[in-house]
Amino acid sequence: MFEIRPAIPADVPAIFSLIQALAEYEKLADQVTGSIDDLHSHLFGSKPLVHSIVAVIENKPIAFALFFYNYSTFLTKPGIYLEDLFVLPQYRGQGIGKALLTRLAEIAVEQDCGRLEWSVLDWNDMAIGFYKRMGATVLPDWRICRVTGVALTQMAAQQS
Repeated sequence: MFEIRPAIPADVPAIFSLIQALAEYEKLADQVTGSIDDLHSHLFGSKPLVHSIVAVIENKPIAFALFFYNYSTFLTKPGIYLEDLFVLPQYRGQGIGKALLTRLAEIAVEQDCGRLEWSVLDWNDMAIGFYKRMGATVLPDWRICRVTGVALTQMAAQQS
């Protein structure tokens, strides 16, 4: 059996390892440029920027969900954005992903959030099917806009 609990500082190396495994699964390993120290600071520093819950077996994290709060101006309520959810392949099919999503929904309800949302790669049919079975709507008409690296620096330097 597994347990779902909030991440603790000692979990950070395992969470980072899970992030790397997720990146490998998504064929994006080359995009992992962060560090364990940065993740620790963002989860447990003086001003945490993100939160995480983990699924553990014998105190070893085998899955995680990393999330942060956002805000809906239309609902005038906070929301939760699920950045990543990942279960190690050998533990899939045991209800762990469902338990992590269920716990996030509970957190959203406890915090009076208006929504819980996330993105999914369009080729990941297994995940899309799972999310739909959990009650999620996959929005066909929204696209993610992203600015990173040099483009982000250039955008920040623009004058109005």
